[in-house]
Amino acid sequence: MAGRHLARVSPGSFTIVGAGPVGALMALLLAGRGQRVRLLERRADPRDPRSDTPLARAISGRSINLALAARGIAALEQAGLMSRVAAHLVPMAGRLLHDGRGDLTFLRYGQRPQEVIYSISRELLNRLLIQAAAEHEAIDLQFCQRCVDVDVAAGVLQLRDEEQGSRRAESFQVLLGADGVGSAVREALVRRGLTRAHHELLAHDYKELMIPARRAAGALEAAHAPRAAYVFEPHALHIWPQGGHMLIALPNTDGSFTATLFLAREGEPSFGSLRDARAVRAFFQQRFADAAAVIPDLEAQFAAHPQGRLGTLHCERWHFEGRVALLGDAAHAIVPFHGQGLNCGFEDCRLLDALLASEPTAARTFEQFERQRRPDTAAIAAMALENYIEMRDGVRGAQFASRQALAAELERRFPGRFIPRYSMVMFHPEIPYAQAQRRGALQERVLDALGARHGFGPLPLESDPEVLRLLDEHGL
Repeated sequence: MAGRHLARVSPGSFTIVGAGPVGALMALLLAGRGQRVRLLERRADPRDPRSDTPLARAISGRSINLALAARGIAALEQAGLMSRVAAHLVPMAGRLLHDGRGDLTFLRYGQRPQEVIYSISRELLNRLLIQAAAEHEAIDLQFCQRCVDVDVAAGVLQLRDEEQGSRRAESFQVLLGADGVGSAVREALVRRGLTRAHHELLAHDYKELMIPARRAAGALEAAHAPRAAYVFEPHALHIWPQGGHMLIALPNTDGSFTATLFLAREGEPSFGSLRDARAVRAFFQQRFADAAAVIPDLEAQFAAHPQGRLGTLHCERWHFEGRVALLGDAAHAIVPFHGQGLNCGFEDCRLLDALLASEPTAARTFEQFERQRRPDTAAIAAMALENYIEMRDGVRGAQFASRQALAAELERRFPGRFIPRYSMVMFHPEIPYAQAQRRGALQERVLDALGARHGFGPLPLESDPEVLRLLDEHGL
């Protein structure tokens, strides 16, 4: 048995459960190296117009717009897919803060032209990747196939056909569970006592709303104007920070915005306190007045759209006997406040593919993957939670922008030695998450010391020796 588990992975040996973005990308990377892949998805084919119904969208899970950043882009480029995706991206250069009175404050993410992140619909990106997988002759793509159970020792996967209601058993050599936060593969392994997992839920939930594009009203306007126009600045991530809660909005290519309300489940204010249409309208007009003014069907959307949960997944073990491995949200789901859930999952794919290419023995590869990846996924999970507090509250402080400006000045004056933590996470895929977390904590101490002595305004030129001494003291 042990010898069989340590056998080299042969072509045609991979089965992937979950054809979401991570599963589809993993299949394409493996197929690009000559592997034959069976890719199974419980949902109907999202390219089929019949699958684009409210019920289907609700079943598919959360659909918060994605913020594609350097780590995700690196994975798409490795798979040769950026040319498919690029036309559907909307660049966002920074955060645009709405104060509720109509005043706006723009906070740039980075200081180089290429330091932007990109908004894209989760479902659109998934369709693009599925189309690429469907076109690849080495990928056997099957829809409406739900994972019911996994027998690791026997190498048998139990499936149910969601259209016909029939069940069948299929053998596998190597199984990858890429089926998201509600992973059926992981839950099957938990039931069999092969791992343990729990979700650390936030006390806050989320609800999506659509801000429509502004359409030309008259015939003359329609003849000379674009078919759609954005009601807000399109090249920014909009935030309405309210301390204990917030609304955000990300642009879409059709002129609309996908807005998401993050709010406590219970208490005042909370989802629980918004009991009727009048309360919803009053809440939005009081706290997000300019957003409320451009969502004409706010009350109807609020009533119809599902309320989603948020949390961090802690999974004790990701791989089993060289036969099964978990990746992406199935192994380490995080909250969405750093825009890194997808980027982290795509980085999983890059790493696992590279390890399989250099050491194509599944058991050793999976051990190495988990050992190398765990510190980084723990780091980004912690940083994502911290970023929620920053987005809904920290950005409102008078010192936030000046502290950010000082960090940018240090990066300009001491390139390579000081890189703001946000930039390390979003724009520097060569810096592991855990390293960004450690360096970020040390850099905060440097900022504290400089702020205590000079304030958070521009540093005098003669301060260079002092800054160098602080960087040396903190190992930066």
